[in-house]
Amino acid sequence: MIVDLIRSRATLEAEIWTLRQQINVLRRAAPKKLSFSAIDRLVFVGLYRLFPKVCDALAIVKPDTIVRWHRAGFRSYWRWKSRPCSGRPTVPLEIRRLIREMSIANPLWGAPRIHGELLKLGIDIGQTSVAKYMARRRGPPSQGWKTFLRNHADGIAAMDLFVVPTISFRLLYGLLIVAHGRRQILWFGVTAHPTAEWIANQITEAFGREQAPQYLIRDRDGAYGEVFIRRLRSMGIRDRPTSPRSPWQNGYAERLIGSIRRECVDHIVVFGERHLRQVLLLYMNYYNETRTHLSLNKDAPSSRAAETVGRIICRPILGGLHHQYARI
Repeated sequence: MIVDLIRSRATLEAEIWTLRQQINVLRRAAPKKLSFSAIDRLVFVGLYRLFPKVCDALAIVKPDTIVRWHRAGFRSYWRWKSRPCSGRPTVPLEIRRLIREMSIANPLWGAPRIHGELLKLGIDIGQTSVAKYMARRRGPPSQGWKTFLRNHADGIAAMDLFVVPTISFRLLYGLLIVAHGRRQILWFGVTAHPTAEWIANQITEAFGREQAPQYLIRDRDGAYGEVFIRRLRSMGIRDRPTSPRSPWQNGYAERLIGSIRRECVDHIVVFGERHLRQVLLLYMNYYNETRTHLSLNKDAPSSRAAETVGRIICRPILGGLHHQYARI
């Protein structure tokens, strides 16, 4: 540019004509659409801002293109000026890895369950962040449920029978009793022939050493005979059978049976009564002492204290079907 200041005008015009002719030759041989780098666009836009009349000398691009580049740069500049300066804090890498490991090791757990376990480990993050960093799996999400019994929950218990097939295709009957107050499993019984006498004995064993509930909810199964009803009256328990064909009136027990099937017996081949009783007792200990519940504010029926100090360890439960996380 300094040399051009001392050159003659005729020499400069001759050089300009030569460059224009070369551009015409290149335009005939070049493709219809040319690619420009960011530096090229910056040079063109800068010259346009300093000397708007240079648009008359444009040969390989149109003036509208230069104007569009300028507007795009204007938008990018103000997008950069108005960028947010703060936001949600990032989740540390080790916590993200722990969430992914927990979701892979426990395929039956959803984001609320994993979030409850993290709270018990002293890791305070949002449930949406847990769902974000979980391993993606196919299948419908776990569904919530609404309870209809809210008053006097501490004095109400529910019972129900469920069927479990064995390896020899024999049917076993499981009897469960659950307390409404803390969703705690009180008793599990297993038999091949549920009679009224057997169920009455199970009630005695379940509430013989502890305080009996004021109300007991059950369905209208024929197995609950006169012996069972007399036993309830002798123990001071008010019998509350549900309406015919209304399982929703015993929602806590029905929901618990669904959890037992989805989280335990559907993944285990049962060999006999003794094996099923052992499996159900292990699941009862896991359910009451370890498993977190939405209805209990992500706490276990037997309340778990949050642990904040120590190294996180993983202990398998039911052969690795579930895991317990704690700090040591």
